[in-house]
Amino acid sequence: MMDSFKDWVALTKLYADYARAVDSGDWSLWPEFFTDECIYRLQPRENFERGLPLATLSFESKGMLKDRIYGIQETLFHDPYYQRHIVGVPLVHKVEGDRTFSEANYAVIRTKLNQLSWVFNVGRYIDEVVETAAGLRFASRQVIYDSEMIPNSIIYPI
Repeated sequence: MMDSFKDWVALTKLYADYARAVDSGDWSLWPEFFTDECIYRLQPRENFERGLPLATLSFESKGMLKDRIYGIQETLFHDPYYQRHIVGVPLVHKVEGDRTFSEANYAVIRTKLNQLSWVFNVGRYIDEVVETAAGLRFASRQVIYDSEMIPNSIIYPI
């Protein structure tokens, strides 16, 4: 993987499609970007850089991601809001066989109904992407946000 410009475009498309899916509010799309055995971890930068395991959210399989979606749709009560992801171009660090190790910066803008939009969360994705029969998928997505402080709660995927 990543032997050609076409491979890099496919990786960039994965990042763009992911952002579009989580911004759409169709939460059933989110788990499909991951392999069955995967890691999705949302963690403050300080904990990540110190090697501390505490994370705001931590899931270890597609099944756990689907459980989170069930929670968002059926059990969590919150003021509705929209989010918009702005994702930088992925930087490929290394390729090992069918695995690509990459990262990209992101910013999430949150808009609550009848309120101004504001910067909600900023950080970087640290990813392990694998080639599958269904296309590129995340085997691991670590969402490392810069601020130790998060306003209220994080409900939707970042």
